[in-house]
Amino acid sequence: MNTQKGFTLLELMIVVVIVAILAAVAIPSYQSHMIKTRRVTAAACLQEMAQWMERSYTTAMSYADLTLPAMQCSTDLTDYYTFSLTDQTARTYAISAAPQGAQSTGDPLACGTLTIDQAGQKGAGATDVSACWK
Repeated sequence: MNTQKGFTLLELMIVVVIVAILAAVAIPSYQSHMIKTRRVTAAACLQEMAQWMERSYTTAMSYADLTLPAMQCSTDLTDYYTFSLTDQTARTYAISAAPQGAQSTGDPLACGTLTIDQAGQKGAGATDVSACWK
């Protein structure tokens, strides 16, 4: 009795096709999830920076000379967002997170630059600001 063990080329090609189909579905889903996760992290980082500005305001009684601190959240997002302090006066400020690289081109909501000001007003480049801050 002569029995052979192993896979035929046809069986191997079927497995390759199945893996390719799974990858074609999984990779875009993963990339979309990562873009959303980074956007949510940037929004949380903006809120953390705004809280820091408010704490500093209570001691200095002015926003004029304050600078953004080097926070871990902003360091983690260096490749995807640029954080900046704008419209800074003694009584006002705005902090923005501008997307860059893959984050600026792959966001399905097209949120664009996220902003928050001294009054807690949140903004985004998209028409649905609340969806961008979720």
